[in-house]
Order: sequence, then structure tokens, then C-alpha cells
Amino acid sequence: LLTVTVFLSTLTPKFYFALTVTSSFISGLIFVFEWWHFRKYGTSFIEQVSVSHLRPLIGGAENSPPAPAAFSAGESETSRQNMPECKVWRNPLNLFRGAEYSRYMWVTGKEPLTYYDMNLSAQDHQNFFTCDTDALRPSDTVMQKAWRERNPQARIKAAYQALELNNDCATAYVLLAEEEATTIADAEKYFKQALKAGEMIYRKSQNCHSQSPQHEAQLRRDTNVLVYVKRRLAMCARKLGRIREAVKMMRDLMKEFPLLSMLNIHENLLEALLELQAYADVQAVLAKYDDISLPKSAAICYTAALLKARAVSERFSPETASKRGLSTAEINAVEAIHRAVEFNPHVPKYLLEMKSLVLPPEHILKRGDSEAVAYAFFHLQHWKRIEGALNLLHCTWEGTFRMIPYPLEKGHLFYPYPSCTETADRELLPTFHEVSVYPQKELPFFIHFTAGLCSLSAMLALLTHQFPELTVIFAKAVSIVS
Repeated sequence: LLTVTVFLSTLTPKFYFALTVTSSFISGLIFVFEWWHFRKYGTSFIEQVSVSHLRPLIGGAENSPPAPAAFSAGESETSRQNMPECKVWRNPLNLFRGAEYSRYMWVTGKEPLTYYDMNLSAQDHQNFFTCDTDALRPSDTVMQKAWRERNPQARIKAAYQALELNNDCATAYVLLAEEEATTIADAEKYFKQALKAGEMIYRKSQNCHSQSPQHEAQLRRDTNVLVYVKRRLAMCARKLGRIREAVKMMRDLMKEFPLLSMLNIHENLLEALLELQAYADVQAVLAKYDDISLPKSAAICYTAALLKARAVSERFSPETASKRGLSTAEINAVEAIHRAVEFNPHVPKYLLEMKSLVLPPEHILKRGDSEAVAYAFFHLQHWKRIEGALNLLHCTWEGTFRMIPYPLEKGHLFYPYPSCTETADRELLPTFHEVSVYPQKELPFFIHFTAGLCSLSAMLALLTHQFPELTVIFAKAVSIVS
């Protein structure tokens, strides 16, 4: 103690100033390096070294999930080429405007659909339900104008005018089913009338389609109407509890029109099969449509994860897994969750009910918040039904999210995450919904620590330079007390 006291008494203010400046400089270098490492790799270098090398030496067990095997380079490149950035897709499970969206607005006073979303639907209706030969049929001419009307009542009025001109105008029944019917049962009645009229017109178009390009365009339009009506009838049956009937209708539709896979009817089928708990049939559908030649979706990725989780979730325990390690089936489930989280990182918070759901929009952005809302709205009940599935997701999704390549411009299992999703989602989702942006990774502890250490050292250096004598007295007092 005497030696330490003598040593401290010989130190000058210049020594303390040089010491604090040096420590500030060193901690600043560490902070810059940590920040660079985090920006490039998404992890803290010091934490990574401590977890990977120091923790095993002191007997610690690593319970973070293993990194999944990457897909082939060919699949990654194919995905990047096939999927343009921020393409808006029709929601395969979109609700009925009159029977569902309007009822929500009547009860809450909030508009569930944005103008941008409804405008996209108007464009879809014009593309699906109109063609160049509409002038040949007066009822179709009226309906062509009806799809362009912004006012719902004007559209409904135009539909009745079309039916007065032609009682077999299928598109008029479609509009009434979508917008005038206030219950699903009423919508189904309109769609059954539309089906009867649509099948008759479709058969006529089939007989004449080879006569001219105009007749061929008319056949395409009548095909679109027929497919749309059959799909919505299947959705009505699903909503009214006739699920086996809905499954049969969807299977028949996919078999009759196999080239219309871009309509994603298989996602309707997946949801209905999950409701039936026909998991073997769900796996068969996934095996057919979870292919690199098709754009992935949250429904495909998270349903695949759900089936993998189902095999292990009932007996899964984080404590047990950390002691004995993960089994092969658990590794497969964790890898499937990792794949799903990388495709759409917004979904877990909705499934775990950490974020409030709203009615899904009529259009979605793949990998965006709008797709996450649409998926969780219909599939949350299926995750709840499987015991332990949400627990497994809760235990693993944050860990797997930390392994996703960072920053956004990188990709691991899929093409890089599009940077324009937030803007598009704000256009698609209602204003009262808090849009989820790409979940940013939180800064590691050591970045905060080194930033604080650097700031404190710099402040001490400044105080030492301004008040050298007081700093020496304070340093000696602290050393003696300690």
C-alpha cells in the first residue's frame, strides 16, 4: 500500500491525460470495429468469440439452433430471376366486400380497404371480366362500365341494369355476390346463378373460339369468369362449414384448369385441408407446389414448417434440447422455421399474438407485412390446434432470425429481401394498422458498451485537460478508497 501511495504521488496530470486519451482512442477503435462487423455480419465479434470459443471452455452449453443447410445455388439464382421486386399479387383468400369487409365497417366505423387496394381490384376485374367483344352483347357493355365505377351503389345499380338486358349475365351476378350480398349464404346464391349462366356461355365460346381472334379472346374471358365463380363457390362452402365439399370443388377446379396455377388456388386448398386436419394430403399438395419454378409464399413456407413442427412440438422442451442436443426431427423443424422466417419475417409476431391482426387486404405483397397479415388471419387457428407448435416457434424464431444474412441486400435461402416492401405495404394496409417493417436486428450489448466506454474516456480526457489538479486529487482519492 505504501508503494502504491508513493507511485501515485509521483504521477503528474500529464500522465492522467495521456492515459485517458489512450483508453478513449482504444475503445473508439474497438467500437468502430464492432460496428463494422455488425453491419457486415449482423453479430457482435466479441459476443461471437465468447459464445463460440470461451463458453465451451468454461462448461457452457450452446442451445441456439443449428444453421440450416443452404439450398443449391441453382435454386437461389432461379428464385432471383423469377421473382421481380415488389410485385403485388391478388390475395388467394380475399374476403367478400359485402358480407365481410362492409360488415366490419358497419360495426367499427373503420374502412378496412385502402383506395389503392380497391383500385387494383378494379383493374383485376376489368382484365378478368371484359374483352374486346363486349360491344356485341349489351349486358357486357354495361358491365364494362360497371367495373370502372368507383361508387359501390353505382356498380350494383349497373349490375341490375345488365340483368334487365340479359338475365344470364354471369358477371352481373358476380358483382352482386361480391358487393350487395350481406351474408355468405346470400353470396353463394348469387354465385350459383353466376355458375349456371357462366357454364352456358363458356360452352358457346368453346364451340366458336377457333373462328377468329375475337372469339378466342371471348373464350379467355368466359374461362376467367367460370374459374372465378367456381373458386368463390368453394370459398363460400368453406366459410359455411362444408369443408369436404369445398376441398372437392377446389381439386376439381385445379384438375379442370391446370394451367391457371398462377391464381394460387392451391393455397385455398391447403387452408381447407388444414381445417380437416388431413396432414398427409397437405404434405402431398406441398410436394407438388413447393417447387423452385413457382414463386414461394408465406402459406407454403409456414405450412411446411408447421408440418415439421407437428412431428416434434408436443414433446419439445428447450431445457431438454439444450442438454441432449437436437434430434434429427427437431433439426428439420428448426430448419423449416428458419426458411419460413427468412422468407417472411413479419409472420411470427402475428402467430404469437405479439401484434394485432386486421382484416387482410385484397392484394398482398409477398414477403411483406400484408402477406403476413393475410397468412396469420387464416392460419393462426391451425397453429393453435397443434399442441406445442407455437411454443416451438416462440423458442426458435428469434434465434433463426439472428442467423438471417444481414443487411437486407444479402440472401441465404432466398433472394435478397426487397427494400421497397414498406412503402407498398403502407399503400395496401389501412391507416389504423401499424405497418410492420423488416424487423431490424437490435444492437448487441458490446456495441453499446464500447460506445459508452469511448464516450466516458473522452469525457475524462477533456476534464483532465481542463482541470488537471482536481483530476489528480480525485484519482488518488478513488484509488485509496478502492
